[in-house]
Amino acid sequence: MENTAKTTLTMRNISIAFPGVKALTDVDFELKSGEIRALIGANGAGKSTLMKVLSGVNTHYDGQIHLDGLPVEIRSPKAAKELGIEIVYQEVDVALVPHLTVAENIMLNHLANNMGRTQIVDWHMVRKSAREALGRLHMNIDVRKRVSDLSLAEKQMVLIARAVLEKCKFLILDEPTAPLSNTETQVFFDVVRHLAHDENVGVVFISHRLAELFEICEHITIMKDGMVVKDMQITPELTIGQIVEYMLGRKFDETYPKTIVPIGEVVLEVQDLTERENRVQEVNMTVRHGEIVALAGLVGAGKTELCKLLFGAYRRQSGVTTLGGKMFHPKNPTQAVAAGLALVPEERRKEGVLVGDPVYANVTVSSLPKFLNKLHFVSKRLQRKATRSQITALGIKTPSENQLVANLSGGNQQKVVVGKWLLSDAEVYIFDEPTKGVDVGAKRDIFELIDGLVSQGKGVIYASCDYQEILAIADRAYIMYDGRIVKEVAIPETDEKELLYYSTGGK
Repeated sequence: MENTAKTTLTMRNISIAFPGVKALTDVDFELKSGEIRALIGANGAGKSTLMKVLSGVNTHYDGQIHLDGLPVEIRSPKAAKELGIEIVYQEVDVALVPHLTVAENIMLNHLANNMGRTQIVDWHMVRKSAREALGRLHMNIDVRKRVSDLSLAEKQMVLIARAVLEKCKFLILDEPTAPLSNTETQVFFDVVRHLAHDENVGVVFISHRLAELFEICEHITIMKDGMVVKDMQITPELTIGQIVEYMLGRKFDETYPKTIVPIGEVVLEVQDLTERENRVQEVNMTVRHGEIVALAGLVGAGKTELCKLLFGAYRRQSGVTTLGGKMFHPKNPTQAVAAGLALVPEERRKEGVLVGDPVYANVTVSSLPKFLNKLHFVSKRLQRKATRSQITALGIKTPSENQLVANLSGGNQQKVVVGKWLLSDAEVYIFDEPTKGVDVGAKRDIFELIDGLVSQGKGVIYASCDYQEILAIADRAYIMYDGRIVKEVAIPETDEKELLYYSTGGK
């Protein structure tokens, strides 16, 4: 299967605009087969926009694209695929059919496009070809298994196997490690190295986890404000600090000075809480006014499940919860919001925002009664006025409050999610992996938002598998493993080593 022919893909003077914003300006980008190239930048820098040009999604671009010196037009995803260009997005579920099997998903393009008038599917061939594609990645996944039953890491491998099957020459990976554990990330890196070095695939690696770039990438392209500001080789002399300076255009202090605020009485108390399907078991925890309580643990430890259980998205089997001194057992998120709870979910595009609606509709959706006119109709004028204040306060980068959320960067979408809950004036805010897929500047903005909440006496639950973040921002942490809280620690008295020890099952 090894392909040694070298191919060069070149983009020159690529520009593109959307209503109210110039997204790319005269961008030059080059990728060679067998190369792993990092593409980074702050949220809104233009990384995803540029790759959507390359993958045929953004078709109204200006500029030239060449393959081995020959001009090509990429005005559709089909045209990109015919040139051997494949992309795996961060939200893998949007590219998979959950009720179909692994084999059917890997062979989806073949089944849809290459069967001609054939009416009978050769299922033996479908499963055999799918196994062979996974075998090329050194992955052993049951091809008869439904995709809905796979982990996120396995779903990524299914999409990469589909790309390999399509004779992929260039593979774009958009935030591929954001949802993965450390172990899954290392397995993923092995697959990427195999594709680049053994199968001669050129790989674009988009990531906000800057430390990873030194481990997996050979070259780096840095974007800012829709332009390339630096293109260079990754060397031992290069530092994360230097990369951040290029990204932000200024020096950046990576340490975050936590604001010390008075911690008050208990606002949320949980006793022996168990979820109906045992995804969360016998949880005991408290949150006080003005306190940031972390839920620490690896991917799959039960953090997200506990957040959703508290918010009424999952059903309680047993246990007692009190909020503000009152019994609190929400049967759905609506009841949780009415009681004073807010959730910023991990999957923001899937669960946190209405991507097809404008910013003002998203920011005000959780507090619509505040925007009724005298006739008790929702006033768009009042919605827009309140949203403009939130845009300014949160630093949301958008041409106006009328912009569709789908056109915002990941970090700005996250700020929209936070903004809607700030207007709801909740008592306890739950943040589930709030910095996932956002740049270092946006991460600091989110920390400042959370600090502002506790300064107002709000309680905050902060679920994360990033232990450095937890040590920087939290007051206490509950460490989760296999759906249970296995340890409670005070942040001033713990370190990253202890958090990792209990997160991996240590006793």
